[in-house]
Amino acid sequence: MKRVFIILILTIMNSVSYAQNWLDGSLYPFKSKYIQLQTGNMHYIDEGEGDIILFVHGTPTWSFLYRDFVRELSRDHRCIAIDHIGFGLSEKPGSFSGIPQDHAKNLSEFINRLDLQNITLVVHDFGGPIGLAAGIEHHRKIKKVVLFNTWLWATHEDEGAQKVNKIVNSRLGQFFYLNMNFSPKFLLKKGFSDKKNLSRKVHKHYIKPFPDTQSRMPLLKIARALVGSSGWYQDQWQQLDKLADKEWLILWGSEDRFITTQYLEKWRERLPQAEINEFDCGHFVQEEKTNKAIAEIRFFMEN
Repeated sequence: MKRVFIILILTIMNSVSYAQNWLDGSLYPFKSKYIQLQTGNMHYIDEGEGDIILFVHGTPTWSFLYRDFVRELSRDHRCIAIDHIGFGLSEKPGSFSGIPQDHAKNLSEFINRLDLQNITLVVHDFGGPIGLAAGIEHHRKIKKVVLFNTWLWATHEDEGAQKVNKIVNSRLGQFFYLNMNFSPKFLLKKGFSDKKNLSRKVHKHYIKPFPDTQSRMPLLKIARALVGSSGWYQDQWQQLDKLADKEWLILWGSEDRFITTQYLEKWRERLPQAEINEFDCGHFVQEEKTNKAIAEIRFFMEN
């Protein structure tokens, strides 16, 4: 037990020490917190008081994606943003499967451990199926949902998903992901409709959490789950009625090359009561239309 405790302390110290080497406090001015889950040590930030807003990121991002949202909305609300195991400042254990269904289990454990109630759930990208699955499990604890570009249905017949799946399961794709840090260095940039909205300083904060091949395995694992977890996505889609009666706000980047407006139409059909706002930007509304998205969430929370 003593040895396990020492390892845990060293892990936390190493994570914090590593973060301080490259993390810009002016961009991310939050106190880091950690919680030891069954699968690893999860980093999160917890700012402000009031109704809870729980931010769930996708790939290759981390809680940094929501930094401005937390800074602004924590004036009136309790804002919690996690880093999935394997991402951001969280532990990156090689033994963790890295598939969305296990990330969802981590999030469910996190919600239970912190005894979170009356949650406004904010999801994006892979954080959609991860966050919504946890939300379905804890549907009595969910009050509202804010949804950025994401999906929650079978992907195995989707042409775009099939192309990605073929690449990430090839030797060349594996080489790009593990040796060239392909996802945050190159794919992330393609998610912006205007590359000027991604400064070098900000881009660095998405690249640095993955300094070597071992730390990049979570990126490859979750990319392979785009189609690999197709059946599980569909299972969650069929259970979405547990959340359908909540209040929904959809904030959508209409110039997203990955998760296009065709996905939005499927959400519109399933959730006709949802309030929907489209923005002329790419996949990362949080980075390209920051102030407008924050204003929409603030209005949604207050009304």
